Amino acid sequence: MPQYAYTAKSSSGERTEGTVDARDRRSALMQIERMGFVPVSVREGGAAVGASRSDRPAGRKTKSARASAGSKKLRMKTRDVLLFTRELSDLLASGMTLGNALHSLSIRKTGRAQDYVIPQLRDEIIQGTSLSDALAKRPESFSTLYVSMVRAGEASGDLSEVLERLCQHYERVQEAREKIGMALIYPSIVLGMGILIIIFVMIWVVPQFTAIFEELGSTLPVPTQILIGVSAFFIHYGWALGLITAFLVIALKRYLATDEGQRAWHRLQLRLPVIRDVVAANAYAHFARTLSALLSNGVPVLDALSIVENTAGNRVIAREIREARTRVTDGATISAPLAAGKVFPRLLTDMLAVGEETGDMSGALEHIGNRYEHELDRNIKVMTTVLEPAMIILIFLVVGFVAISMLMAVFDLTSGLSV
Repeated sequence: MPQYAYTAKSSSGERTEGTVDARDRRSALMQIERMGFVPVSVREGGAAVGASRSDRPAGRKTKSARASAGSKKLRMKTRDVLLFTRELSDLLASGMTLGNALHSLSIRKTGRAQDYVIPQLRDEIIQGTSLSDALAKRPESFSTLYVSMVRAGEASGDLSEVLERLCQHYERVQEAREKIGMALIYPSIVLGMGILIIIFVMIWVVPQFTAIFEELGSTLPVPTQILIGVSAFFIHYGWALGLITAFLVIALKRYLATDEGQRAWHRLQLRLPVIRDVVAANAYAHFARTLSALLSNGVPVLDALSIVENTAGNRVIAREIREARTRVTDGATISAPLAAGKVFPRLLTDMLAVGEETGDMSGALEHIGNRYEHELDRNIKVMTTVLEPAMIILIFLVVGFVAISMLMAVFDLTSGLSV
C-alpha cells in the first residue's frame, strides 16, 4: 500500500507533518481529515500535490484550474453565493471548524466559479487570514454588505448565526427580483409576438393584397394607402430601420452606463405611473432589510448607512441616504434627515422615528421591511393587471387597423364591381 507524506494544520492553527498508508490520494486525504487536521499538501514519492487537486488525471484541467492558470477572476452567481452561505452556516452550526468546513465545500466539483473561489478561501483561512478579509478580496462575488456582516459575526463569535441571517436576507432579495421578473414575462411575450406578427403582415400579407389592388386599378381608401406605404417602407428600407434601431439601442445602453444616464433613468423610474410604485416599494423594503441586518449584527450606524447607500439600486434614493448619513455625522437621528429629503415616504420615517425613541431600531426596520414587501406584492399585481391588457389592446389596435384598411379596400372594390 503506498505511503503519503502530508503537511496539515491543526484546529488551533499549528502546522504538523506526518505520513499515512492509503490506497490512493483521496483515501489519504480522508484519513488526514479524520485525524482532525486540514490538509495543506499531500506527497507521494516526493511529488508534492496540493490538497485541493485531489486525484485528477494528468493532462486534464477543470474549469477552475483553467481560470487559475489564466489569472482570471471568476464571479460566483447570487444563487451560488446563497447556497455556499447556507451550507457553510450548517457546517459551522454542526460544530465543524471554519477550515474544515471550507475544505469540505472545496472538494465538491460543480463546474462553476465556486470550484475556484472556495479552495482559495480555504487556503487563505489556513494561512491565518480572517474570513472577512478573504471575502473582501473578491468583491465580484461577495458584496460589501456580505463582508461587513461576516466581519461583525467574527467579532461577536457567532459566525454561524450571522451567515444564517445573510441567507435570509439574500433569499428575500432574490425573491423580490424573481417577483418583478415573473410579472414582466407575460407582457414581454405578448409584445414580442405582436411585433413579429405585425412584421409578417407588413412584409408578406399586405404585398399580396397590394398586387390585387393594382390589377383592379381602382382608387383606394386613405387608410389602405397609408398601410401600403408603410408596408413598402418595411420592404425597401427595413434594413435601414433595423440598423437605426440597433444604433439607438447601443447608444442608449452606453448612456445608461454613465453616471448621468443612470441618474436620469432612476429618476424616470420614480416618476412613471405604476412602475414607480413597484420600484419605490422594492427600494424601501431593501433599505429596511439591509439596514436592519447590519445594525442587528453590531455594524456602526455610519458604516451601515454607507453600505446601504452602495446597495440601494437607485441613484436618487442612494443620494438621499448619503445626505442623511452626512447629517447623522453631525449628530442628528436617521429618521429626521431621511424625512427632510422628501424622497422617503412619511410612513417610513415615522416608523423609524418610533424605533429610535424606543431604542429598537432593528425591530422597527423589520416592521418597515414587512410593510413594504407586502406593498411590493400588491404593486406587482397592479402592474401585471395594467400591463397585460395594455399590451393586448396595443396589438389589437395595430392588427385592427390593418384588417379594417384591407376590408375597406375590398368593400370599395366589390361595390364598384356590382355597379
